[in-house]
Amino acid sequence: MGKSSHDDGPSAAVGNVVVQDERESRPVAGSSGARTVVVAAVVFAAVAVAALTWAKWWPYAGKIAHALTTRSFEGTSALTGGARLPPAPSWHAAWSFTATYFRSVWPALVAALLIAAAIEALVPRGWLARQFARGPRRLGGSAAGGLVSLPSMMCTCCTAPITSTLRRRGAPPASALAYWIGNPTLNPAVLVFLAVALPWQWFGVRVVGGVLLVFGVTALVARLEDGRSVRSPEFERAPAEESLSPSAAVRRFGTALGRMLLILVPEYAVVVLLVGAVRGWLFPLETGPVPLAVVLFALAGSLFVVPTAGEIPIIHGLLALGIGAAPVGALLITLPALSLPSLLMVGRSFSPRTLVAVFAAVVALGVASGTVLVTL
Repeated sequence: MGKSSHDDGPSAAVGNVVVQDERESRPVAGSSGARTVVVAAVVFAAVAVAALTWAKWWPYAGKIAHALTTRSFEGTSALTGGARLPPAPSWHAAWSFTATYFRSVWPALVAALLIAAAIEALVPRGWLARQFARGPRRLGGSAAGGLVSLPSMMCTCCTAPITSTLRRRGAPPASALAYWIGNPTLNPAVLVFLAVALPWQWFGVRVVGGVLLVFGVTALVARLEDGRSVRSPEFERAPAEESLSPSAAVRRFGTALGRMLLILVPEYAVVVLLVGAVRGWLFPLETGPVPLAVVLFALAGSLFVVPTAGEIPIIHGLLALGIGAAPVGALLITLPALSLPSLLMVGRSFSPRTLVAVFAAVVALGVASGTVLVTL
């Protein structure tokens, strides 16, 4: 860890991450260095805007307009695949789920990989850490991370590559956690779908629970990362130096993208295949007493993987089967917020105790959500 943020030395601690002083962050190559940093920022913004427009903003603009016009949300339950009940574990169940899932998420996954690689190649470390640390210090950067997550509109798995890259580039733990959790739980498009597809009580619980989770829980849980600062020889260089050479930026982009394609994506696919195979076991339809059912559904929802807005058709389907509002209500928070694949994908970026704490907090909020909904 670096010196206290009150020190006058060349480095200071922002959140849990050691960053450089403003004097060290100035371009080292005069106007040429400053110009290169600006060009890198413009290129990164172009990549991010183009990727999100293609994968998220344009498609969801049409879906939002349709939902507002019809006052409904159309979608097939990933849990049952269009059938009435979840299938028994089998190879067919695994493959059909995985194929359907990736047909739904592949544009967002491609966009996430491109944005993550662009962050690695074009965004200076010290600058990134300082931007995410802005805002109330007691929130530890979660306010900035949560707000930045809103336009991304991704599911928890597609957000994972960007989250891991943010941590590797020096973003404080609270900021990275808030970005990761904020994408699926406070997705503006999904909130519109919830408002038209479910009673107002469900919409209200989702908004309140999402805000607590993104801006409160992440700030508290991030304190478990104390002593786990992000340091490397590259981190010690002035941020402008990383972008001075276009060839170096291209090389970093290719290396980052290749690493994710060769390691992260295959791991992701294997775990999705496993979850799809056993989804019939994850959600037992006969669970005994209501309190036990709420806990079991909260646990299952935190492990199961769904595409963006995939929780809505699952909730509709389970309610149609006669499952009570309390256990189904637990899925309102847990299904979008986390999944087993996303937890494993960010496993190298946070300590095990941090991820366990996040998982426990999501389950607890799911239980609370179900309990509140059954009383409204």
